[in-house]
Amino acid sequence: MQTRGWRLVLAPRDAPRSVRLFAQAARRHRLRVLVPWLVALGLVVVLGGAAAVVYLTPALGVERIEVLGTAVLDPAAVRAAAAVRDGTPLPRLDLPAVERRIRTQLKPVKTVTVQTRYPHALIISVRERTAVAVVPKVGGFTLLDADGVAYLPLDAPPPGLPAIRIAQPEPGDDTTQSALTVLAALSPPIRKQMVALVAESPTRIKLELTEDRLVVWGDDTQNAAKVRILERTAIDPGRTLDISAPGAVLEK
Repeated sequence: MQTRGWRLVLAPRDAPRSVRLFAQAARRHRLRVLVPWLVALGLVVVLGGAAAVVYLTPALGVERIEVLGTAVLDPAAVRAAAAVRDGTPLPRLDLPAVERRIRTQLKPVKTVTVQTRYPHALIISVRERTAVAVVPKVGGFTLLDADGVAYLPLDAPPPGLPAIRIAQPEPGDDTTQSALTVLAALSPPIRKQMVALVAESPTRIKLELTEDRLVVWGDDTQNAAKVRILERTAIDPGRTLDISAPGAVLEK
């Protein structure tokens, strides 16, 4: 048996009233079904247009890059390392990637946070490394922080910073860490007399003092006992004091 296909047609004006009412009801039902789809389609068009404006045009593009927290660094160098072009839409920026570029290219940067400030600003907040010593190098000096990072070359050392003579300071290097441990243990009176801390290896650390005096420190253990001995011992000019074994102090 063949199934007859049905389709909805407009009822002629001279059709019976019941037929015309049925046709009107069918049209209203079809419109009720279509309205949500039409609304959804309109929303898609509106949202798609808004997304295109936000992500593909400079409507919310970078117009200003503000750098905060710099002391030794030039803000222009931070902007250059960020490598963000004017007009780049803020929502498209990969902020972690911008932070990585700044940390990688600028050694004085210890931490950095990059944030967007709508509609047109990028805010770069930098925390610079803090120097605990200077490392003498050929033609100048390099600042050294507590992590062992040699991060900024200088022509002359800043006043008040002790000098550490070490071949190749590096974070995680045993000699570097031992030297920094000893330096942190020194009291202000000893620091006042110190010309340089010399670290040849983790177990061969020396202090060069004023008046051509030398202190053989040894390794970075028993530091408190060594400090007490050194504070209580007068070393004649040109002499050497060996406190590497605090229980057997020897002056030469």
